[in-house]
Amino acid sequence: MDFIDLFAGIGGIRLPFDELGHHCVFSSEWDKAAAITYKANFGEEPCGDITKIPAEFIPHHDLLLAGFPCQAFSIMGKREGFADTRGTMFFEIERILQYHRPPVIMLENVKQLVTHDKGNTFSVIRQKLNALGYHLKWKVLNALDFGLPQKRERVIIVGFLSEARSEAFNFDFPIKPFNLADIIEPDENVDKSLYASEHILEKRKESTKGKDIFYPSVWHENKAGDVSIHPYACALRTGASYNYQLINGIRRPTSRELLRLQGFPDSFVIAVSHQEIRRQTGNSVAVPMIRAIAERITDIVNNIQ
Repeated sequence: MDFIDLFAGIGGIRLPFDELGHHCVFSSEWDKAAAITYKANFGEEPCGDITKIPAEFIPHHDLLLAGFPCQAFSIMGKREGFADTRGTMFFEIERILQYHRPPVIMLENVKQLVTHDKGNTFSVIRQKLNALGYHLKWKVLNALDFGLPQKRERVIIVGFLSEARSEAFNFDFPIKPFNLADIIEPDENVDKSLYASEHILEKRKESTKGKDIFYPSVWHENKAGDVSIHPYACALRTGASYNYQLINGIRRPTSRELLRLQGFPDSFVIAVSHQEIRRQTGNSVAVPMIRAIAERITDIVNNIQ
């Protein structure tokens, strides 16, 4: 299938579809640093601000992919939804769908989209897509269930113009085990700049007195300052504090570890600073989750009209 990659970020949604032999005919990403990473890995620079690109400029495609901006609905944002400019980006998707009507769509966002404004925001989105003829399936999925040591819940919406294809699609995926040890590097090999200060380490020790401490682990501090210890990372977040998560309670993740936590292969090129990788992975997707969905969509399109 020919597909377009909207709000492309660093290409986490595109990657599995490329692997399956599909062909990207258009991509769009306004963030310049993300575009650098995208170009380094896919060999093309995405077009910029989608609001300034006429629908007729976008090539014909069979599949629209979009991880549209989530900050307007995220727990890290103010949750203003459609009142936030980023929340109106869904209507850019609607504009393109009205013109092109691709047979298949896949959208991704934070799980809070489902409950935002007492469910009204999500209801508007579904109504708009239904009005365009799309039969929808949607579900909140967790990256932990796809073999990644990261608790990251996202809503996935899959739509088909064909009712038969939609009926054949489901989100019943086998749960895969995860292992934090598979993705972390030996502490002694990590640059000392990523180690927490003595002050932070003392605070962490005080906060974890009496708790079961094990290794490898990720020590997570919430907004209230409470520290919990897990065999996985909590969701990578763009706006989180620098010491939000410490591996083994002593250091921050490396750029490669952050990418691994999202399921990117080690062949994925790091072309920007560590600070940018923190931001980009916080905005990205769990690649194995998208891969499972991509495989199911591909199978259905190949076998059902």
